[in-house]
Amino acid sequence: MKKQLKKKSATLHLDNNYKNFLTGIKERLQTAQIRAAMAANHELVKFYWELGADLIEKQKAFKWGDNFLEQFSNDMREAFPEMQGFSKRNLEHMRRFASLYSKLEFAKQPVSQLPWGHIVRLMQMVSDEKTREWYAAQTIKNGWSRTILEMQVESDLYERQGKSSKKISNFDKHLPPAQSDLANEVLKDPYNFDFLTIQGKAHERAVENGLIAHIRDFLLELGQGFSFVGSQVPLTFDDQEFFVDLLFYHLNLRCFVVVELKATKFKPDHTGQLGFYLAAVDDQLRKEGDNQSIGILLCKSKNKIIAEYALRSVKAPIGISEYQLSKALPKTLKTNLPTIEEIEAELNEANSKSKKTRK
Repeated sequence: MKKQLKKKSATLHLDNNYKNFLTGIKERLQTAQIRAAMAANHELVKFYWELGADLIEKQKAFKWGDNFLEQFSNDMREAFPEMQGFSKRNLEHMRRFASLYSKLEFAKQPVSQLPWGHIVRLMQMVSDEKTREWYAAQTIKNGWSRTILEMQVESDLYERQGKSSKKISNFDKHLPPAQSDLANEVLKDPYNFDFLTIQGKAHERAVENGLIAHIRDFLLELGQGFSFVGSQVPLTFDDQEFFVDLLFYHLNLRCFVVVELKATKFKPDHTGQLGFYLAAVDDQLRKEGDNQSIGILLCKSKNKIIAEYALRSVKAPIGISEYQLSKALPKTLKTNLPTIEEIEAELNEANSKSKKTRK
């Protein structure tokens, strides 16, 4: 009897209908768990906002002094020792949270969907409300961890991607509206390559090699949707070979993205070269269902007017941006660092004291 049960169980385990049923239940359970976690987080954040509003109202109404928060913190932690959210510091965050958003604003804003730790860091790092909500929306859209959110704020992503005033492209001229809007959203200016720790007049191949070595950081800087295809990708015409610096495929744009690096100031002929690469990629690599390839030209610097003129005669969709390498030591830091002479003087003084002590 036991052998028959084992045999039936093994057969059921291999049955495709059973496999599909089991997979479906697992996916439903995972979805339910995620929804439950999100609902619990939303309720916690809502409670924190309401508590923050109550703290402001009660302290003002009853004129409770500076020790109020500390007293309340101690009483709440004594009543709920297993909870960690009632430190005086966190209560101050709740109070500030309620002061930044009215009840109506809080319910409608993306920030209400974020984990509390993300909200605290946004309040600490971003003072402008519009900018803060942009980062909140991007965090939800891209699923950023708190560490990634902090890094994006520190790199001024809103200034580089959120605003369009500095961006130079002809995407709207050569792409359908929906794809053009997304391509412009993807484009940043400047791109921040601080993670390379390359300084000064780096050769473009050195920058390229550094980007490949730090491909995870580079993909993070490019943004969501980029998939790395290769570097120095060959394009062959009869007996001639040309090489694309960096080739990506964008999952949302559904197209190849050619990234060309120039370790110099922008020149009009750069767009012609990139346009040639885009035409070749479309002919040799583009598959059925792919959209027209787009190009991103990264230069050390650019003149906005020259770049805009250069794009007028180009038929390929191209965006032009600057990139920033790791900066040298800031002047304020340099002034605080001792000179070689000062270090030598201190060492000589230390040696003299040491000799006198031994005597």
